[in-house]
Amino acid sequence: MKTMLPLRIAAVLSSVFFISYYGIIGIWPSLALELVLLPFNLYRAWQILSLRRKVEAARAVQVDDFSVLKAYGKSCDLEAGMTIFRRGDAPDHLYLIEKGQVYLEEIDVTLGAGEIFGEIAFFSDAKERMATARCTEDTRIYMVDEKTFMQLNFQDPSFGLQVMRIITRRIVESVSHSPQLFQR
Repeated sequence: MKTMLPLRIAAVLSSVFFISYYGIIGIWPSLALELVLLPFNLYRAWQILSLRRKVEAARAVQVDDFSVLKAYGKSCDLEAGMTIFRRGDAPDHLYLIEKGQVYLEEIDVTLGAGEIFGEIAFFSDAKERMATARCTEDTRIYMVDEKTFMQLNFQDPSFGLQVMRIITRRIVESVSHSPQLFQR
């Protein structure tokens, strides 16, 4: 079998069959084993189906909502003109803008409230920032460390898909605006 769901369904069906068989002929230790395995396989099948529903729901969402980062992040108020990070810096945090604006200098992009930045560096082999981020006005951001960001990315399918959309959009925009950034 190529995926886990058919495998789990086969395991559930085989447990049902063996429970009936062992019960009829009276093989009690094997019956006990199958009675223990059946709930585990049912639970795992339910988890797979639940995750599929979450992924489908996440795919249907058209508006990116990163407000979950507020619950996990630390807020920070920054003044206009402050540099948050520079191109080449090691990534330490992902950032969500609550209010204000941040300008990504090398790619000439201005981000506003509700947008995230700093995510691409966590996925690049170079493990470094691709642009300098500077506040263009007084700004409040939420900072989330790499460990928390990665946990959210893998545990919440809708969050992970939104991050992938943002990264893809930014890379496409960056290549079209500044192709020299992507040349070695």
